[in-house]
Amino acid sequence: MRSRRRHPLLVPVLLCALAVLIARPTSATGASDTPGGLSAEVVRLYDEASLATQQYEAGRRAADVQRGRAQRLERLLARERQDIAALHGDLGRIARAQYRSGGGLPHTAQMLLADSPDELMRGQRAVWQADLAVNNAVTKSRRAEARLAADEEKAASAWQTLERRNGELAKIKRGIEKKLEEAQWTLQGQADASVAAGACRGAVRHDQPRTRFIQPWVAPVETYELSSGFGSGGDRWASRHTGQDFAVDIGTPVRSVGAGRVVKVSCGGAFGIEVVVKHAGGYYTQYAHLAAVTVEQGQRVAAGQWVGQSGTTGNSTGPHLHFEVRLTPQLGSGVDPREWLATRGVRL
Repeated sequence: MRSRRRHPLLVPVLLCALAVLIARPTSATGASDTPGGLSAEVVRLYDEASLATQQYEAGRRAADVQRGRAQRLERLLARERQDIAALHGDLGRIARAQYRSGGGLPHTAQMLLADSPDELMRGQRAVWQADLAVNNAVTKSRRAEARLAADEEKAASAWQTLERRNGELAKIKRGIEKKLEEAQWTLQGQADASVAAGACRGAVRHDQPRTRFIQPWVAPVETYELSSGFGSGGDRWASRHTGQDFAVDIGTPVRSVGAGRVVKVSCGGAFGIEVVVKHAGGYYTQYAHLAAVTVEQGQRVAAGQWVGQSGTTGNSTGPHLHFEVRLTPQLGSGVDPREWLATRGVRL
């Protein structure tokens, strides 16, 4: 019988599971009373949704590990049972061979029929050794089967616990995302009303993230998918697309790509709510179709500082950030934003 070595993977996996269970996100509540009102509430819900997603994914990965461990142990158990069945078969064959060769005779009869005492002793010793080897193998195999069965039960129990916790996390995640969606479209409604009135609601003051950017230039949003690019054609524009679009959800924080001064905050027209920042070297960057602004005209901003939150105001077919780099503050002097940022170490 081939001995099997235990692989105690249960402890590190359970530690991972425990970390997931401890890091429980709080469910979203109603509108926040913090400065910034609804705009700040959207940012807070973004953070909660992100945390809930991370914890759900961590729990799902831990459950996958536990499920795989339980399945491996079940396969080992199946092999152990096959080995025990084979040993029992071997034992039966040995017993039948003993019977055919006289092994089933009483000890006194074997002594009378043996040619010599040495022959009798050798035969008895061979049978005894065979019985002992088989019994030892069966005992070891049964012990291994018992250990595997215990480990499988623990792994399966841990997996079921993680699955239940993942269900709770998924429910919390859905609740936060629902509240976030409601807050996003309420914020967008307020922004649309501002654009229709042609008057901005004023800068929303948020607690800026404590991230200090070492590089002088950054992307205008942290997480995104690129959509319409500079110079692309289509029915949505009179000629060619004048900027680079970033597909992001309503309320996503929009950052100044570099240090500069806000030269324009506007809440009407085709671009909806927009912010224009002047940078060193005579370049200007525009952030359009916003749902809220977090700066005022004339204010100086640092690289990575929030200037607004994305939306879908103005002539927009869906939530996104329209980003331009210009030689002047006016439309029509744009350069390719991707190339301009690439020369400054930012690759989109």
